[in-house]
Amino acid sequence: MTADIIEAKKLKDLSPVFGNLSFNDHEQIVFCNDKKTGLKAIIGIHNTTLGPALGGTRMWNYKNEAEALQDVLRLSRGMTYKSAITGLNLGGGKAVIIGDAKTQKNDALMRRFGQFVDSLSGKYITAEDVGMETRDMDIIREVTPHVTGISESKGGAGNPSPITAYGVYMGMKAAAKYKFGTENLEDKTILVQGIGHVGETLVDLATKEGAKVIINDINAEQLERVSKKYGVTIYSDLDIYGLDVDIYAPCALGATINDNTIDRLKAKVIAGAANNQLQDEIKHGRILREKGIAYAPDFLINAGGIINVYAELVGYDKSEIKSKTENIYNTTLEIFKLADKEEITTYQAAFNIAQARIDAKNKELS
Repeated sequence: MTADIIEAKKLKDLSPVFGNLSFNDHEQIVFCNDKKTGLKAIIGIHNTTLGPALGGTRMWNYKNEAEALQDVLRLSRGMTYKSAITGLNLGGGKAVIIGDAKTQKNDALMRRFGQFVDSLSGKYITAEDVGMETRDMDIIREVTPHVTGISESKGGAGNPSPITAYGVYMGMKAAAKYKFGTENLEDKTILVQGIGHVGETLVDLATKEGAKVIINDINAEQLERVSKKYGVTIYSDLDIYGLDVDIYAPCALGATINDNTIDRLKAKVIAGAANNQLQDEIKHGRILREKGIAYAPDFLINAGGIINVYAELVGYDKSEIKSKTENIYNTTLEIFKLADKEEITTYQAAFNIAQARIDAKNKELS
């Protein structure tokens, strides 16, 4: 190996962004650091062809900064295609704050983060995500107008979780229609992994339709509460992937469908709220297709939340928000039909539609 090649390899290894496997021609990565508040955050702006990059802020106790960077790169990229396939005039962005939301989050931290968002002059618009609440968006709103998901009392659309769950529910019913011949979830066994705001609402919707719901979460107290409230079964074992269920709904963090889990899956349908469920979209999407598992692309069926917060920017009313979210059902069925027709994965079918819209806009602008 020559000295030039060795030096090039060293430089690539030292490149935290451009050498990252999740980097996908992102437009901008902003590292936010504030010693006084202890804020350490990363804002990822993937693509603004269709409009400003809108995406939530996630606060999570990452193992290290590299893990946080990889997460924001994957999440911001997913937002680009989520907005594109949903027909919204938005680009893709996301932010992560490194820290424990239960012990390290405070108003000063939120305001300082809001100031970093404001410094981007509207290129990135933030919203609620894992570890964040509507109240946090209200605090951020004190220092920047570039935030959505604020309280209804303050003129916002409120917590996007219920409408996110409703969109996932619509996508799940479409996937059931495709796989089982009926959208009715009565007597279907559904495993919901992750019982946060969205997961709990999905449990509520599914049980009301008569589904047999199994829940799993790292929070034992939350499991007990939800189990008693909705009369659903708890499964505490970490090895949940081999359960014989009809539908697997990942609603926690991403990449649960990976090399270690995919061969154990017995579910016939995958339809959940988590972002980036496939660790490798191409490889694992293909394996799911070969196994005959109907995968409803996450960036399509979890788009209810962004539809809800987008309403704050364009002035949708609640009936229009619900109507646009219900249309996720029709789009999901179209994706399954297109995937079969072209003999491609559902992920690729959804991606192609989203990318075509971005390409058309680029052509129009050039």
